[in-house]
Amino acid sequence: MSLVAQDVSVRLRDREVVREISFTAGRGAFIVIVGPNGAGKTTLLKAIAGLVPHSGALSWDGHVLSALTAAQRAKILAYLPQGHVAHWPITAREVVAIGRAPFASSLARLSQADQQAIDEALALVEATAFAARPITELSGGERARVMLARALAVGAQLLLADEPVAALDPAHQLAVMAILQERARVGGLVIAVSHDLVLAARFADRILVLSEGRVASFAPPSEALNPDILRSVFSIEALVMRAGETTVSLPWTIAK
Repeated sequence: MSLVAQDVSVRLRDREVVREISFTAGRGAFIVIVGPNGAGKTTLLKAIAGLVPHSGALSWDGHVLSALTAAQRAKILAYLPQGHVAHWPITAREVVAIGRAPFASSLARLSQADQQAIDEALALVEATAFAARPITELSGGERARVMLARALAVGAQLLLADEPVAALDPAHQLAVMAILQERARVGGLVIAVSHDLVLAARFADRILVLSEGRVASFAPPSEALNPDILRSVFSIEALVMRAGETTVSLPWTIAK
């Protein structure tokens, strides 16, 4: 199974935000999308999720995603949006239970399999201890972990996550990226948007670099985040270091 994007473009009002993007990503891969502000990262993720109209084609396992019903798409992919705003004081566990909605006849009658999926998702993100607390009373980092658990509870083949570690402390950033990497390893495809180039280089199998809505690079981290790309796309100079067998280019100074 693979996700195939073919000449995908997205126009929002009078501006083309995503321009003729093509790539193929197979199951078992953890893909991280990076790029400057306004490069089209979130818009591309929303296009894959079916949340914004697009031209070109997006298909999963040979099925055109836009041709699927909302119910079919909800079982194939899970989408974790940016931000973790909470308006209703329902418990964290109840929030995670929403992730089982595509499979349950009613959230009031969750099956044993649903309950197990919820428990496992909460445990993965280390949120079991506050599962009974209202989400409105949780910190930003705690809410971020609960929202990730909701996406994980779906058990979808394709997981899309927009800035999943933005509100987390360094230890939980590493933990969440490891969870996403492992979710890919067990047979899913995970695509995440991130501004953290170091975390992207540490965990991603391939990095999709966007610049002004176009693909600047789609390659393993050491190739995708080479000093030339960092200079031309991000306007920064890199400090190149060795970490074990891996070469890492760290953002160091603003390019002059």
